[in-house]
Amino acid sequence: MSHRPPSQLPGRRGVLRGALAASAALTLPTIGATAPAFALSGRPKAGWGVQAGDVTARSGLVWVRSDRPARMIVETSPTASFRTVSRRQGPLLGPGTDFTGTTRLRGLPPGEQIHYRVLLADPDDPRRTGEPVEGTFRTASERRRDGVRFLWSGDIAGQGWGINPDRGGYRVYEDMRALDPDFFLCSGDNIYADGPITSSVTLPDGRVWRNITTEEKSKVAETLAEFRGAFRYNLLDENLRRFNAQVPTVTQWDDHEVHNNWYPGQILADDRYTEKDTDVLAARSLRAFSEYFPVSTLPPGDPHGRVYRVLRQGPLLDVFVLDMRTYRNANSPGRQTDDPTGILGAEQLAWLKRELSRSRATWKVIASDMPLGLVVADGATDFEAVAQGDPGAPLGRELQIAELLRHIKHRRITGTVWLTTDVHYTSAQHYEPARAAFQDFEPFWEFVSGPLAAGGFPAAALDGTFGPRQAFVKAPDRANTSPAETPPYFGEVDIDGGSGELTVRLRQEGGDVLFSKTLQPGRVGQ
Repeated sequence: MSHRPPSQLPGRRGVLRGALAASAALTLPTIGATAPAFALSGRPKAGWGVQAGDVTARSGLVWVRSDRPARMIVETSPTASFRTVSRRQGPLLGPGTDFTGTTRLRGLPPGEQIHYRVLLADPDDPRRTGEPVEGTFRTASERRRDGVRFLWSGDIAGQGWGINPDRGGYRVYEDMRALDPDFFLCSGDNIYADGPITSSVTLPDGRVWRNITTEEKSKVAETLAEFRGAFRYNLLDENLRRFNAQVPTVTQWDDHEVHNNWYPGQILADDRYTEKDTDVLAARSLRAFSEYFPVSTLPPGDPHGRVYRVLRQGPLLDVFVLDMRTYRNANSPGRQTDDPTGILGAEQLAWLKRELSRSRATWKVIASDMPLGLVVADGATDFEAVAQGDPGAPLGRELQIAELLRHIKHRRITGTVWLTTDVHYTSAQHYEPARAAFQDFEPFWEFVSGPLAAGGFPAAALDGTFGPRQAFVKAPDRANTSPAETPPYFGEVDIDGGSGELTVRLRQEGGDVLFSKTLQPGRVGQ
């Protein structure tokens, strides 16, 4: 591993100082109570912390939320002392974006630790600024020898398991922060808009799980305000706020940002909803998503961009962030012999093939919000992901994936690795043509890790169309086990700068490594 150990990283005390300032500014409510409203006397406050996102070698985005109208100002420095600073004026934060805002930083030095602080200025008196909130991130290195290391997972506050102060909140974020990765890939289900959080849940053994609650999370999200409240809920956790202040994110979305297993054009048969048109709900959720995460293709408050994108991380890595939700066709038995829409949509598939062909990175990580060969059902007859349980030739959405895999082989694109979360357990699958019904592709690996803070579920069956073999799996034997019963899972990817080897480690809360696999650069059939 080419990274410096955390104890030698510059400016750690500065990062902690900023994170603690953010934590102090936002006091967690008592159990069963709603989050406190900010007092509007004094100066603007950034009590929800800061976060950075979509960081590349020379750019990045910085996010903040104010408690009132304010001008966002970002200062950057090469040191935690902020002895010399560069200042960038950001947007005016107001109710149109729920007082959130993002400022793009350009012209950053590659491969360096960037220290930043966000100030909120009174729009009527720019001299009146609130307490600055500090954060840090590393820009991607343009030198191969520096290597790359990142984490991935997803699924937060799902199935009624929210922030439990008896367990110290989302403490898995502290385990991830201690590893000090270059960035974190969140594979979707950042919220559970369809999953209310109650004040307590009785576990099968009689113990009581207690949740911090808020008004917005007490029901399913339908209005823009309720979606905003759902995204805001997780920021009540001080572990997450500290993590955000130190580790930049690459964020994608999946179904629970809107409703379980949703697809465009769906009309819900769910009595909890007054608004049953998922297209309406999805538009509101995407707007809130764009406001609460620093995503380069989605300007805050303007959901007319897109979630799928590619993030260049230097000569060793490109990350292809997919959106398997917005452009898919309706969930079905998946037996059609022609399916141009599939799970990606024709335009996104063409984009992915084009960008993979252009990539010169040693490794191409495909960040997929759904697994390929795991059978994920939607009711008794329909299927939610790619696989539909028929181990024969590709049908339904499998046709689109077969087209992509064929393209990767025939264009001689090497170094593709698939990462996902979604199924609420952790596993590693190797896909091999010799075992498959469809054989016109090169072998590849798919790694699954999650959830971070949601219910655990039993392992799904494998579909033989692309020849998966499970090298590792850890899952509970019953549905919706709490995080107190099944530990949260996350994955680590470490690319060595010298050899170019990519090592995947599947970890659980506490940091223990459950499984490890090292892949060689440029080698086919491993």
